[in-house]
Amino acid sequence: MSITAERKKELMGEFATAKGDTGSPEVQVAILSERIKNLTDHFKDHK
Repeated sequence: MSITAERKKELMGEFATAKGDTGSPEVQVAILSERIKNLTDHFKDHK
């Protein structure tokens, strides 16, 4: 249900505006969107 460290690094690499960027809105939205997707899938499986 949670995001793996590897997936989080992938998202940061894809959406970062600069090297080492972890706090920009783009990165934060990408991580939160991934968490929402994971929760949605979890809730579908466990009604």
